[in-house]
Amino acid sequence: MTAPIETTGSAAGAQPEAVLAGAKRSQIEGRSLYQIAWLRFRRDRVAVAGGIVVILLVLLAALAKPIESVFGLDPNAFHQDLVDPSLLAPKGSWGGMSWEHPLGVDPQYGRDILARIIEGSWVSLLVATGATVLSVVLGTVLGVVAGFYGGWVDSVISRMMDTFLAFPLLLFAISISASLQDGAFGFSGLPLRIGVLIFVIGFFNWPYMGRIVRAQTLSLREREFVEAARSLGARGPFILFRELLPNLVAPILVYSTLLIPTNILFEAALSFLGVGIAPPQASWGGMLTSATGLYQADPQYMIVPGLAIFVTVLAFNLLGDGLRDALDPRSK
Repeated sequence: MTAPIETTGSAAGAQPEAVLAGAKRSQIEGRSLYQIAWLRFRRDRVAVAGGIVVILLVLLAALAKPIESVFGLDPNAFHQDLVDPSLLAPKGSWGGMSWEHPLGVDPQYGRDILARIIEGSWVSLLVATGATVLSVVLGTVLGVVAGFYGGWVDSVISRMMDTFLAFPLLLFAISISASLQDGAFGFSGLPLRIGVLIFVIGFFNWPYMGRIVRAQTLSLREREFVEAARSLGARGPFILFRELLPNLVAPILVYSTLLIPTNILFEAALSFLGVGIAPPQASWGGMLTSATGLYQADPQYMIVPGLAIFVTVLAFNLLGDGLRDALDPRSK
């Protein structure tokens, strides 16, 4: 008969508390879902690059006025001496590029393109962000109510979504924007146009967010934690705001980042058609409008704002794809 193995004083015979006492906190500390999502996101270099570009664009838009004042940039200053009136093209090569005008000047009035790109950044991002916030708020509230309560509430809200989706949005936006150009609700000029664009784009795009939130809510309302909350006596509003909405943050955040570039393109399209931001206020879509008849003489005037829109939309799409992969619990 073999003797029993002596384990006194060894790691095998130690109590769990003693073993954990010798371990570092970083070795035993758990990670939350947001920490895991952040680690996943950091591994996606393309999404990180998109996020960096988005941050730089937001800083550029927020600091557009200080940047213009510090560097002496005036987006509406005319430099007729830099334009050849017979050819309607900037003097010199590469669109009139120089140390004073790094991106050249426009072929009509000689206005600095860099200054107008910086000035147009805050207009595009303000309209797109405001419209996205309006769409997200309306879509989230109505979508979660429709998905949670069901029945006639779901039927009414769902038919409302179908009605909004049936509208020819572009034609409707053109008609509203054109009819409110002179003044309305005590506002006029640029504040009115920005407010109208935010309302038109955001108010008529909320059903897209509403459908996503409704579908997610229909799945979540049958989960165990919702049943547990009901068994403890929780009422509808408590379950909506304390149980369902925190679990809807991930899809809402991901879709919001994908909705912003769509709204940027929508604002550019309305400005391109002449019912968005009115000149002389700089906007990326307005710059493309004025470049349509001049692209043969100076293609750079169309390429620069087109690249600005392209880079912005691409950066937001890459960021949205990265957030979707990082916040998806089924991703590897």
